[in-house]
Formats: sequence, structure tokens, C-alpha cells
Amino acid sequence: MTPVRVLVIDDSPTMRMLIKNALREEADIQVIGEAGTAVEARSAIKALDPDVVTLDVEMPGMPGIEFLEKIMRLRPMPVVMVSNQTGPGTATAIEALSIGAFDCLAKPQRAGDPAFAHLGETLRQAAASKKGLIGISARRANAAIAAQAAGAPLGIRPRISRDEPSVIAIGASTGGIEALTTLFSTWPADGPPTLVVQHLPAGFTRGFAQRLARLSPAQVVEAEDAMPIERGHIYIAPGGQRHLMALGSEPMCSLVEAATVSGHRPSVDVLFHSVARRFGKKSLAVILTGMGSDGAQGALEIRKAGGRTIGQNEESSLVYGMPRAAFSLGAIDEEHPLESIHRAVFGA
Repeated sequence: MTPVRVLVIDDSPTMRMLIKNALREEADIQVIGEAGTAVEARSAIKALDPDVVTLDVEMPGMPGIEFLEKIMRLRPMPVVMVSNQTGPGTATAIEALSIGAFDCLAKPQRAGDPAFAHLGETLRQAAASKKGLIGISARRANAAIAAQAAGAPLGIRPRISRDEPSVIAIGASTGGIEALTTLFSTWPADGPPTLVVQHLPAGFTRGFAQRLARLSPAQVVEAEDAMPIERGHIYIAPGGQRHLMALGSEPMCSLVEAATVSGHRPSVDVLFHSVARRFGKKSLAVILTGMGSDGAQGALEIRKAGGRTIGQNEESSLVYGMPRAAFSLGAIDEEHPLESIHRAVFGA
């Protein structure tokens, strides 16, 4: 098994040593370098091309949040914030996640701190989220050639009824917080029930749902097990240990404990597969910005079932990973910039 290659960025030599020592216990994780400033970190990223970066908030020369923003704009990769300022629910953690951090952990205080117990698994999950980016460009080129040979314009495939769907399912990851905030600020108050998987760690989704509820005309809630799926409502999958599914003759949210799928729990693929089975041609899937390929297989199942699928286009995506993976698989009917997705979904 190829080890997860990690770059540790922290201005404290002591903290870098503690993180490295903790990760030595993880046989499948390799610390390939360290940096104490943004300048050192920039050089190390270019030279080492790590799978995952751990990043502190307080750094000399350039704050970690500003450096995170540059990473996501110039060289997107999984970043795990490890800082005293990024505990669950903190404003700094929410800001980091909205920029594109994979996860935020509170900084351990000493060797043997229980906080270290979560670091290795978080780094594995972050590395898994990157899978699906490699080779996607070639597959997308092949898909483009096939589409053109069939006489279909690139990004738009021949389609299907525009009848209102019975349910809308949305998947997002890196950059998705801001994309969903933009999208739901104009979501109709009486629209079809909408189920959302946004890759977020446990402890963050309830606050995110509350933030969206203040901005959206629709009712936004964090999904609960056995919660009825109703019009005018948006259901955000809780971060953590369970997948969100749509099940039942009278459809309801089902939170299922199971292994990670496509590197995530909750997984967009799991949600989309359940929607395809339950709603078939009356379903609509939207894949927004995100790193990796979660949602591609599920979107294909929705399309095969006769449902409609929409992907965010490359130009408006912070990371064009998840939409690109789905497009390359032949799972996307239409691609649109973020600002046009509302119109594509509702026709107005």
C-alpha cells in the first residue's frame, strides 16, 4: 500500500515534532517534510507534492487562513487545519472549511494527547478525497470526443422532460459551503424537497444548516433519522459517522451507519443511489465544486433511472474535481456556471 504523504506546516518546532512523532505510529502515513513559514511551505509544496497538508492558523509572515486561500486557488489539495483556533464550531474553523479545508482539528497540547488519535484517520480520509483527480482530464477528453461524434454539444447532452422533480439531491465538497450559500439564498420557499451532502466533519453541519436557514426562503435543517421529506425543506446530511439516504413508501431521511464510500461518510454516492432507487425519473441531481469523485457513480445511476443531472462548470468551481469526474463518466446531462444552476433547475 502506498503511504499517505504528509507535509506538516506549523511555526512551532515543538508542535511539528509532536505531530511527526504521533504519525510515526501510523504505518501507512509518511511525513515527507515540514515548514515553519508560508515561504517555506510554498517551496515544500512545489518540491514534494504532498498528498495532504496539515496547516496552523498562526504563522509568521502570512496567516494560515490566507495561505489556505492561496493553496485552494493556485494548487488545490487536501488541507487539514491543526490549530488552537479551529476547534468544532469556531468562527475560524467555519471560515477555513468555507475556503476549502478538508477538516479542522484542535491542536494537541502534549505528547499522548487524545487529539492525536484522530489525526491519522483524518489524514487518510483527506488523501482518499483526492483520488479521482488523476487521469480525469484524459477521460473527459474521450467523453468530449464521443459527445461530439454523436452530434451533442460539449457539456450539454440531449435530454429529457423538464417536469418538476419529486426530489432534488445535491453533492458538494471543497468550496461547497459558499456555493450552497449562493444557491440556497434564492431557493424557492415551496420547492421540491432537497437533500444535501456537503463534506464536513462532525460538529459543523448543524451550525452550517442554521446559517443557511437565516439566508434561504426555504426551511433548512440538519437531517435527522426518520425525518419526513417535505416540500419547501432542505435537509443537510450531518457530518460524522452516518450516511444520508432517502427511503420509505412515505419518503423520509434515513441516517445509516456504514463504512465510508468514495472516501467519505456521509457520501454523495450513497445519497444519489438511494434517490435513484426511490424516485427514479422524478429525481434531479446536482454536483457542485469539490475535490475527488464522490457522486459520479450515484449521478450515473440517477441518469440511468431517467432522472436529470446537472454539474457545476469548471470556470465557476473552486475545485473542478467532483463535477469533472461525473461528466467524464457520462453521468451529467448539463453543465452550468453556479449563477445559472437555479435557472437550470427551476426553469426561471
